[in-house]
Amino acid sequence: MTGEAGTSGVRLALEGIRVLDFTWIHAGPSATRILADQGAQVIKVESNQALAVVGGPSSSTNRGLGQRHNWNAGKLSISLNMKTPQAVDIAKRLVAVSDVVAENFSGRVMPGWGMDFESIRQVRPDIIMLSMSGFGRTGPWKDRVSYGQTLQAWSGFTELTGFPDTDPSGPASAYSDAVGGMAGAQAVLLALIHRARTGEGQWIDLSQFESLSALLETLVLDSSGNKAGAGIQRTGNRLPHGGGAPHGAYRCRGEDRWVAIAVFTDQEWQGFCRAIGSPDWVEDQRFAVAEGRSRHAGDLDALVEAWTMQHSPEEVMHLLQAAGVGAGVVQSGADLAQDPQLEERGFFRRVLDAHGTTRTIEGPPYKLSLTPGGPQRGAPEFGADQTRVLRDVLGMPDEELAECAIAGVFE
Repeated sequence: MTGEAGTSGVRLALEGIRVLDFTWIHAGPSATRILADQGAQVIKVESNQALAVVGGPSSSTNRGLGQRHNWNAGKLSISLNMKTPQAVDIAKRLVAVSDVVAENFSGRVMPGWGMDFESIRQVRPDIIMLSMSGFGRTGPWKDRVSYGQTLQAWSGFTELTGFPDTDPSGPASAYSDAVGGMAGAQAVLLALIHRARTGEGQWIDLSQFESLSALLETLVLDSSGNKAGAGIQRTGNRLPHGGGAPHGAYRCRGEDRWVAIAVFTDQEWQGFCRAIGSPDWVEDQRFAVAEGRSRHAGDLDALVEAWTMQHSPEEVMHLLQAAGVGAGVVQSGADLAQDPQLEERGFFRRVLDAHGTTRTIEGPPYKLSLTPGGPQRGAPEFGADQTRVLRDVLGMPDEELAECAIAGVFE
């Protein structure tokens, strides 16, 4: 085992753990970024032979610049052209001194290199391998190609997202990648706990499809318990079951400014009414109890929005929160960057990249009181740690390094 303490000198939770990271795009790099934040030494294996996209070798592409820094902060980078036998040999030597191997390729890539789980456990019997594929390594869909938007569609998320009279829309970003990344990091931690107890490594066969499907609440239960076609439908900003009213996003004063409001109980409704000055319409008997407010939600929404449009979303949020009512500004990225709550908790971290430029990236969404963790530096430049890893970790002599360079092993 090895690892790196944070620059603050505080010991981190995963200090002493080394991760050999073959992941790319978003889901895999975000999983290993979580481990790096907590002190694991993550060695990112890259190659100029691979597609230069997010998390891949190029940090200067339009897509790669910011996202590479966000998902690969705190890692080391080496370049190995895995099409060469020497690179495969070096990779296996790194397996021998690592605790975890992570990859999110299709099912054919690692076996093609002779680095499937059964092969690498011959190199290190207690190795933990994280394989993050779209659908898992078994089942009829195991070889299907998948990306975030397609996984979201398969899982049911896209079908649920939108308004009743519109087409399915789905989340704006590759939500499935972030979910898969968190599930992958969690699975590695569970495997590390098991190994600490038993000395046994294991293979983690993670399905990003299943990771996303697990978040769909009662969709499958509802569909199986009701008649065909009578399951949960798109409901816009309202909940499909047990919904409150008013409940939704309401237009406010200003261009494209909105606030979200959620009222569930009669007590919250009374607080809402007092906060907005108790206009005459709040006495309407249709809105006297929660069931009536939910049944007449459309009429209620129109009245609520007539009030919110007279105020900024910040004014609405502060006024209703003071009355004990759930309300929040619908924030843009610019709003988030200046959010006082996130600023106070230090969620956005400012770290230096290899050129000394300050980069703003996300920090972990939790705080450990004894081992706080978080990114200590930006993402590495492509191959920046070649000598450090191969010479210092593997002990490769200069002559071998030179021969590999001539043979194109590091391309």
